[in-house]
Amino acid sequence: MVSVRDRILAATLDIVGRDGVAAVSNRRIAAEAGVALGSVTYHFATQTDLLRAALLGFVDAETSRLVELAERYRDADLDLAGAAAMTEQIALDLSGTTYQLASFEMYIHAGRDPELRSAAAECFAAYDRLAVTILNGLGAADPHRLAPTMVATVTGIQLRRLATGAVPVDITDAVVALLQSATRDGSVDHPI
Repeated sequence: MVSVRDRILAATLDIVGRDGVAAVSNRRIAAEAGVALGSVTYHFATQTDLLRAALLGFVDAETSRLVELAERYRDADLDLAGAAAMTEQIALDLSGTTYQLASFEMYIHAGRDPELRSAAAECFAAYDRLAVTILNGLGAADPHRLAPTMVATVTGIQLRRLATGAVPVDITDAVVALLQSATRDGSVDHPI
């Protein structure tokens, strides 16, 4: 059984994903979560507390998913094609979902609300850790330095897809190009 608190958080993410942070109100959350209005303020004293908890909930779920993926590929014999395809799948898993929209909304909101920045930073740190695992497996010269660029590339392409509704850049092609430039000698062991 899903707790009242978890229903409130899920409703918050759904609302943010559909209509943006500005659409979040205690009445709307209570109605969508199917809980009493007082339950929202009982669990969350302020909107910032609620938004932080919703973002951290997303971060926790996303981090668990990424840690599982990182462990699965940590000792795998990755080639560029496999790494790029995996990165594409990670990006597509959330593509166009309410949660993807909600996460981008929350990241932007974190830019305006310093109290949310640590939650956003946790999510990006999880993406960076997965990128480091992939880059290590490929023999990249400086994976910790390159990981944020890889994450930013994928995130930027996702944002571009959301904003335009088009697929102007293929994530796999972009990641392959980035990873080819990151390998120690620039060569590809397994042609794509």
